[in-house]
Amino acid sequence: MTPMKKWGYAATACLLASGMAGCGTPGAPQPPSLNLPDRVTDLAATRAGNQVTLTWTMPKRNTDRLVMKDQVTVRACRQLAAGVCQDAGIRLMLAPGADGSVSDMLTPALASGSPRALSYFIELKNRNGRSAGLSNAAVVLAGEAPAEVMDLSASVVKNGVVLHWRADSEDAAIRLQRTLLTPPPAKAKEGLLTAPAEPIEQNLLVEDGRQGGAIDKTVHSGETYAYRAQRVARVTVDGKTLELAGAQSAPVRVEVRDIFPPAVPAGLAAVATLGSNGMETAIDLSWQPDTEPDLAGYIVYRREGGEPWQQISSAAPVAGPSFHDPHVTPGHTYHYAVSAVDQSGHESARSTEASETVPAS
Repeated sequence: MTPMKKWGYAATACLLASGMAGCGTPGAPQPPSLNLPDRVTDLAATRAGNQVTLTWTMPKRNTDRLVMKDQVTVRACRQLAAGVCQDAGIRLMLAPGADGSVSDMLTPALASGSPRALSYFIELKNRNGRSAGLSNAAVVLAGEAPAEVMDLSASVVKNGVVLHWRADSEDAAIRLQRTLLTPPPAKAKEGLLTAPAEPIEQNLLVEDGRQGGAIDKTVHSGETYAYRAQRVARVTVDGKTLELAGAQSAPVRVEVRDIFPPAVPAGLAAVATLGSNGMETAIDLSWQPDTEPDLAGYIVYRREGGEPWQQISSAAPVAGPSFHDPHVTPGHTYHYAVSAVDQSGHESARSTEASETVPAS
Protein backbone atom coordinates (compact mmCIF):
# COMPACT_ATOMS: atom_id res chain seq x y z
CA MET A 1 0.00 0.00 0.00
CA THR A 2 1.39 3.39 -0.98
CA PRO A 3 1.99 6.07 1.65
CA MET A 4 -0.82 8.13 0.07
CA LYS A 5 -3.31 5.32 0.52
CA LYS A 6 -2.14 4.78 4.07
CA TRP A 7 -2.74 8.44 4.78
CA GLY A 8 -6.20 8.26 3.25
CA TYR A 9 -7.21 5.29 5.42
CA ALA A 10 -5.87 7.05 8.51
CA ALA A 11 -7.74 10.26 7.70
CA THR A 12 -10.99 8.34 7.17
CA ALA A 13 -10.57 6.59 10.50
CA CYS A 14 -9.87 9.89 12.18
CA LEU A 15 -13.03 11.47 10.75
CA LEU A 16 -15.14 8.52 11.90
CA ALA A 17 -13.75 8.80 15.39
CA SER A 18 -13.57 12.58 15.53
CA GLY A 19 -16.20 12.85 18.24
CA MET A 20 -14.32 10.48 20.50
CA ALA A 21 -10.61 11.07 20.55
CA GLY A 22 -9.90 14.14 18.47
CA CYS A 23 -7.10 12.28 16.60
CA GLY A 24 -4.57 14.40 18.42
CA THR A 25 -5.77 17.63 16.82
CA PRO A 26 -5.96 20.43 19.47
CA GLY A 27 -9.30 22.30 19.86
CA ALA A 28 -9.82 26.03 20.18
CA PRO A 29 -7.97 27.37 23.25
CA GLN A 30 -10.19 28.12 26.28
CA PRO A 31 -9.50 31.17 28.49
CA PRO A 32 -8.56 30.31 32.06
CA SER A 33 -11.26 30.77 34.69
CA LEU A 34 -11.00 34.02 36.66
CA ASN A 35 -12.83 32.34 39.56
CA LEU A 36 -14.86 35.48 40.24
CA PRO A 37 -17.64 35.00 42.81
CA ASP A 38 -21.04 35.67 41.32
CA ARG A 39 -22.76 38.91 42.39
CA VAL A 40 -25.17 39.10 45.34
CA THR A 41 -28.67 39.83 44.02
CA ASP A 42 -30.88 39.78 47.15
CA LEU A 43 -29.27 42.34 49.46
CA ALA A 44 -31.77 43.90 51.90
CA ALA A 45 -31.25 46.65 54.48
CA THR A 46 -33.25 47.78 57.51
CA ARG A 47 -32.53 50.68 59.85
CA ALA A 48 -33.42 50.87 63.55
CA GLY A 49 -32.15 53.94 65.31
CA ASN A 50 -28.64 54.57 64.01
CA GLN A 51 -27.92 50.93 63.17
CA VAL A 52 -28.42 49.46 59.70
CA THR A 53 -28.65 45.68 59.32
CA LEU A 54 -27.75 44.09 55.99
CA THR A 55 -28.88 40.59 55.02
CA TRP A 56 -28.19 38.56 51.87
CA THR A 57 -27.51 35.08 50.49
CA MET A 58 -24.02 34.12 49.35
CA PRO A 59 -23.89 32.69 45.79
CA LYS A 60 -22.80 29.08 45.41
CA ARG A 61 -21.14 29.43 42.01
CA ASN A 62 -18.68 31.73 40.31
CA THR A 63 -19.23 33.65 37.08
CA ASP A 64 -18.14 30.55 35.11
CA ARG A 65 -21.05 28.65 36.76
CA LEU A 66 -18.58 26.46 38.65
CA VAL A 67 -19.31 25.51 42.26
CA MET A 68 -17.14 27.44 44.69
CA LYS A 69 -15.53 25.67 47.64
CA ASP A 70 -13.46 28.29 49.42
CA GLN A 71 -14.67 31.10 51.64
CA VAL A 72 -15.18 34.47 49.97
CA THR A 73 -14.17 37.94 51.16
CA VAL A 74 -17.13 40.29 51.70
CA ARG A 75 -16.98 44.08 51.84
CA ALA A 76 -19.75 46.68 52.03
CA CYS A 77 -20.03 50.25 50.89
CA ARG A 78 -22.67 52.98 51.13
CA GLN A 79 -23.61 55.72 48.71
CA LEU A 80 -25.49 59.02 49.00
CA ALA A 81 -27.32 60.15 45.84
CA ALA A 82 -25.01 59.76 42.83
CA GLY A 83 -21.81 60.02 44.83
CA VAL A 84 -19.02 57.51 45.25
CA CYS A 85 -19.76 54.31 47.15
CA GLN A 86 -17.81 54.89 50.36
CA ASP A 87 -16.25 51.93 52.16
CA ALA A 88 -18.34 51.08 55.25
CA GLY A 89 -15.41 49.43 57.00
CA ILE A 90 -17.02 45.99 56.88
CA ARG A 91 -14.86 42.94 56.10
CA LEU A 92 -15.74 39.30 56.69
CA MET A 93 -15.27 35.83 55.20
CA LEU A 94 -18.26 33.67 54.34
CA ALA A 95 -18.78 30.26 52.77
CA PRO A 96 -20.60 29.90 49.44
CA GLY A 97 -24.37 29.52 49.93
CA ALA A 98 -24.28 30.90 53.49
CA ASP A 99 -26.77 33.45 54.86
CA GLY A 100 -24.99 36.76 55.31
CA SER A 101 -25.83 39.33 57.99
CA VAL A 102 -23.88 42.32 59.27
CA SER A 103 -24.65 45.60 61.05
CA ASP A 104 -23.34 49.08 60.31
CA MET A 105 -23.46 52.03 62.71
CA LEU A 106 -24.16 55.27 60.88
CA THR A 107 -21.67 58.07 61.23
CA PRO A 108 -22.85 61.22 63.06
CA ALA A 109 -23.15 62.98 59.70
CA LEU A 110 -25.40 60.26 58.28
CA ALA A 111 -27.46 60.02 61.49
CA SER A 112 -28.40 63.69 61.50
CA GLY A 113 -30.09 66.18 59.25
CA SER A 114 -33.07 65.77 56.94
CA PRO A 115 -34.06 62.35 55.56
CA ARG A 116 -32.23 61.31 52.38
CA ALA A 117 -31.70 58.07 50.49
CA LEU A 118 -28.67 55.99 51.43
CA SER A 119 -27.81 52.96 49.29
CA TYR A 120 -25.80 49.96 50.48
CA PHE A 121 -23.93 47.50 48.27
CA ILE A 122 -22.10 44.23 48.92
CA GLU A 123 -19.05 43.19 46.92
CA LEU A 124 -17.51 39.71 46.91
CA LYS A 125 -13.82 39.26 46.12
CA ASN A 126 -11.72 36.22 45.26
CA ARG A 127 -8.27 35.43 46.62
CA ASN A 128 -6.72 37.85 44.16
CA GLY A 129 -8.95 40.68 45.31
CA ARG A 130 -11.03 40.72 42.14
CA SER A 131 -14.81 40.83 41.97
CA ALA A 132 -17.64 40.59 39.44
CA GLY A 133 -19.08 43.90 40.62
CA LEU A 134 -21.41 45.34 43.24
CA SER A 135 -24.63 43.74 44.41
CA ASN A 136 -28.10 45.16 43.98
CA ALA A 137 -28.72 48.37 45.90
CA ALA A 138 -30.48 48.19 49.29
CA VAL A 139 -31.88 51.61 50.22
CA VAL A 140 -32.54 53.05 53.68
CA LEU A 141 -32.95 56.63 54.88
CA ALA A 142 -30.11 58.60 56.38
CA GLY A 143 -31.00 61.50 58.67
CA GLU A 144 -32.24 61.96 62.22
CA ALA A 145 -34.30 58.98 63.37
CA PRO A 146 -37.52 59.28 65.41
CA ALA A 147 -37.13 59.27 69.18
CA GLU A 148 -37.02 55.97 71.04
CA VAL A 149 -40.28 54.80 72.62
CA MET A 150 -40.05 55.17 76.39
CA ASP A 151 -41.83 53.48 79.32
CA LEU A 152 -43.40 50.62 77.35
CA SER A 153 -45.65 48.46 79.56
CA ALA A 154 -48.08 45.61 79.00
CA SER A 155 -51.00 44.24 81.03
CA VAL A 156 -53.54 41.49 80.44
CA VAL A 157 -57.22 42.34 80.20
CA LYS A 158 -60.18 40.15 79.36
CA ASN A 159 -60.03 40.67 75.60
CA GLY A 160 -56.28 40.96 75.02
CA VAL A 161 -53.07 42.71 76.06
CA VAL A 162 -53.09 46.46 76.67
CA LEU A 163 -49.85 48.26 75.80
CA HIS A 164 -48.92 51.73 77.03
CA TRP A 165 -45.98 54.02 76.29
CA ARG A 166 -45.03 57.58 77.06
CA ALA A 167 -47.06 59.74 74.69
CA ASP A 168 -45.53 62.76 72.96
CA SER A 169 -46.32 65.11 70.09
CA GLU A 170 -44.12 63.40 67.48
CA ASP A 171 -46.17 62.57 64.39
CA ALA A 172 -45.07 58.99 63.81
CA ALA A 173 -46.59 55.54 63.82
CA ILE A 174 -45.63 52.94 66.42
CA ARG A 175 -44.53 49.49 65.31
CA LEU A 176 -45.03 46.83 68.00
CA GLN A 177 -42.94 43.72 67.45
CA ARG A 178 -44.45 40.73 69.25
CA THR A 179 -42.40 37.60 69.90
CA LEU A 180 -44.03 34.34 70.98
CA LEU A 181 -41.83 32.95 73.79
CA THR A 182 -43.72 29.66 74.15
CA PRO A 183 -43.84 28.20 70.62
CA PRO A 184 -45.69 24.88 70.25
CA PRO A 185 -43.67 21.72 69.58
CA ALA A 186 -43.08 20.93 65.93
CA LYS A 187 -45.72 18.68 64.39
CA ALA A 188 -44.79 15.73 62.23
CA LYS A 189 -47.44 16.59 59.64
CA GLU A 190 -50.35 19.00 59.56
CA GLY A 191 -53.66 17.88 58.09
CA LEU A 192 -55.94 19.93 55.91
CA LEU A 193 -58.12 20.91 58.89
CA THR A 194 -55.25 21.64 61.27
CA ALA A 195 -55.11 25.27 62.38
CA PRO A 196 -51.88 26.98 61.30
CA ALA A 197 -49.32 27.51 64.02
CA GLU A 198 -49.05 30.98 65.52
CA PRO A 199 -46.12 32.92 64.02
CA ILE A 200 -43.11 33.38 66.29
CA GLU A 201 -42.69 37.00 65.18
CA GLN A 202 -45.50 39.43 64.35
CA ASN A 203 -45.57 43.17 63.73
CA LEU A 204 -48.54 45.32 64.77
CA LEU A 205 -48.72 48.90 63.52
CA VAL A 206 -50.41 51.73 65.45
CA GLU A 207 -50.88 54.55 62.94
CA ASP A 208 -51.11 57.35 65.52
CA GLY A 209 -48.45 56.83 68.16
CA ARG A 210 -49.39 60.04 69.96
CA GLN A 211 -52.30 58.31 71.68
CA GLY A 212 -49.85 56.45 73.90
CA GLY A 213 -51.54 53.04 73.91
CA ALA A 214 -53.13 50.18 72.01
CA ILE A 215 -54.66 46.76 72.61
CA ASP A 216 -53.57 43.51 71.00
CA LYS A 217 -56.65 41.29 70.67
CA THR A 218 -54.88 38.51 68.74
CA VAL A 219 -53.08 36.89 71.69
CA HIS A 220 -53.87 33.37 72.89
CA SER A 221 -54.52 32.32 76.48
CA GLY A 222 -51.73 30.27 78.04
CA GLU A 223 -48.97 31.84 75.90
CA THR A 224 -46.14 34.16 76.91
CA TYR A 225 -45.12 37.08 74.70
CA ALA A 226 -42.45 39.77 74.55
CA TYR A 227 -43.19 43.19 73.04
CA ARG A 228 -40.82 45.86 71.72
CA ALA A 229 -41.84 49.19 70.22
CA GLN A 230 -40.28 51.67 67.80
CA ARG A 231 -41.42 54.87 66.16
CA VAL A 232 -41.68 54.80 62.38
CA ALA A 233 -41.85 57.89 60.18
CA ARG A 234 -42.80 57.64 56.50
CA VAL A 235 -40.81 59.90 54.21
CA THR A 236 -41.12 60.37 50.44
CA VAL A 237 -37.76 60.64 48.67
CA ASP A 238 -37.46 60.80 44.87
CA GLY A 239 -41.10 59.79 44.53
CA LYS A 240 -40.73 56.71 46.74
CA THR A 241 -42.13 56.32 50.25
CA LEU A 242 -39.54 54.92 52.67
CA GLU A 243 -39.59 54.26 56.41
CA LEU A 244 -37.31 55.88 58.92
CA ALA A 245 -37.49 53.85 62.13
CA GLY A 246 -36.20 54.77 65.55
CA ALA A 247 -34.41 52.46 67.95
CA GLN A 248 -36.41 49.61 69.45
CA SER A 249 -37.49 49.93 73.06
CA ALA A 250 -36.50 47.57 75.82
CA PRO A 251 -38.73 44.45 75.72
CA VAL A 252 -41.62 43.84 78.09
CA ARG A 253 -42.79 40.31 78.88
CA VAL A 254 -46.38 39.30 79.54
CA GLU A 255 -47.99 35.94 80.30
CA VAL A 256 -51.55 35.69 79.05
CA ARG A 257 -53.67 33.85 81.57
CA ASP A 258 -57.46 33.55 81.65
CA ILE A 259 -58.24 34.90 85.10
CA PHE A 260 -61.34 36.80 84.07
CA PRO A 261 -64.88 35.54 84.68
CA PRO A 262 -67.57 35.65 82.01
CA ALA A 263 -69.88 38.62 81.65
CA VAL A 264 -72.73 38.92 84.15
CA PRO A 265 -75.96 37.48 82.69
CA ALA A 266 -78.57 40.08 81.78
CA GLY A 267 -82.30 40.15 81.22
CA LEU A 268 -83.35 37.71 83.94
CA ALA A 269 -87.12 37.18 84.06
CA ALA A 270 -89.25 34.93 86.29
CA VAL A 271 -92.76 33.67 85.46
CA ALA A 272 -94.91 31.57 87.81
CA THR A 273 -97.30 28.85 86.65
CA LEU A 274 -100.10 27.55 88.88
CA GLY A 275 -100.62 23.85 88.64
CA SER A 276 -103.97 22.62 87.34
CA ASN A 277 -105.20 19.71 85.26
CA GLY A 278 -102.13 17.71 86.19
CA MET A 279 -99.63 20.58 85.75
CA GLU A 280 -97.19 21.35 88.57
CA THR A 281 -96.83 24.70 90.26
CA ALA A 282 -93.44 26.15 89.28
CA ILE A 283 -91.46 29.26 88.36
CA ASP A 284 -89.71 29.40 84.98
CA LEU A 285 -86.62 31.56 84.56
CA SER A 286 -85.07 32.88 81.37
CA TRP A 287 -82.23 35.32 80.54
CA GLN A 288 -80.09 36.52 77.66
CA PRO A 289 -77.48 33.97 76.54
CA ASP A 290 -73.78 34.61 77.10
CA THR A 291 -71.81 34.32 73.84
CA GLU A 292 -68.28 33.96 75.22
CA PRO A 293 -66.44 31.03 73.59
CA ASP A 294 -65.21 29.47 76.85
CA LEU A 295 -68.60 29.55 78.60
CA ALA A 296 -69.37 26.40 80.60
CA GLY A 297 -72.87 27.37 81.69
CA TYR A 298 -74.83 29.09 84.44
CA ILE A 299 -75.52 28.82 88.16
CA VAL A 300 -79.00 29.66 89.52
CA TYR A 301 -79.51 31.15 93.00
CA ARG A 302 -82.69 31.67 95.01
CA ARG A 303 -83.64 33.28 98.28
CA GLU A 304 -86.91 33.89 100.13
CA GLY A 305 -87.47 36.96 102.26
CA GLY A 306 -84.29 38.01 104.06
CA GLU A 307 -82.65 34.60 103.85
CA PRO A 308 -79.18 34.22 102.24
CA TRP A 309 -78.80 33.14 98.63
CA GLN A 310 -78.84 29.40 97.99
CA GLN A 311 -77.73 27.62 94.83
CA ILE A 312 -80.69 25.65 93.50
CA SER A 313 -79.16 24.43 90.23
CA SER A 314 -77.17 21.19 90.15
CA ALA A 315 -73.41 20.96 90.62
CA ALA A 316 -72.93 20.89 86.86
CA PRO A 317 -73.56 24.30 85.23
CA VAL A 318 -76.91 24.83 83.53
CA ALA A 319 -76.24 24.56 79.80
CA GLY A 320 -78.83 26.97 78.38
CA PRO A 321 -80.29 30.36 79.37
CA SER A 322 -83.35 28.98 81.14
CA PHE A 323 -84.26 27.12 84.32
CA HIS A 324 -87.39 25.40 85.70
CA ASP A 325 -87.91 25.63 89.49
CA PRO A 326 -90.69 23.25 90.63
CA HIS A 327 -89.84 23.51 94.33
CA VAL A 328 -92.11 26.43 95.16
CA THR A 329 -95.13 26.96 97.39
CA PRO A 330 -98.28 28.88 96.38
CA GLY A 331 -98.51 32.25 98.04
CA HIS A 332 -94.76 32.58 98.53
CA THR A 333 -92.47 35.15 96.88
CA TYR A 334 -89.06 34.05 95.60
CA HIS A 335 -86.04 36.06 94.47
CA TYR A 336 -83.66 34.71 91.82
CA ALA A 337 -80.23 35.60 90.43
CA VAL A 338 -78.01 33.90 87.86
CA SER A 339 -74.23 33.86 87.37
CA ALA A 340 -72.12 32.61 84.45
CA VAL A 341 -69.13 30.28 84.79
CA ASP A 342 -66.39 29.53 82.27
CA GLN A 343 -64.52 26.31 81.54
CA SER A 344 -61.72 27.32 83.94
CA GLY A 345 -64.21 27.63 86.81
CA HIS A 346 -64.25 31.42 86.97
CA GLU A 347 -67.68 32.62 88.05
CA SER A 348 -69.16 36.01 87.27
CA ALA A 349 -71.03 38.18 89.74
CA ARG A 350 -74.72 37.44 90.16
CA SER A 351 -77.17 39.11 87.82
CA THR A 352 -79.76 41.68 88.78
CA GLU A 353 -82.36 39.72 90.72
CA ALA A 354 -85.85 38.93 89.53
CA SER A 355 -88.70 38.11 91.90
CA GLU A 356 -91.99 36.31 91.44
CA THR A 357 -94.93 35.39 93.68
CA VAL A 358 -96.59 32.05 93.21
CA PRO A 359 -100.36 32.51 93.05
CA ALA A 360 -102.34 30.92 95.83
CA SER A 361 -104.32 27.87 94.77
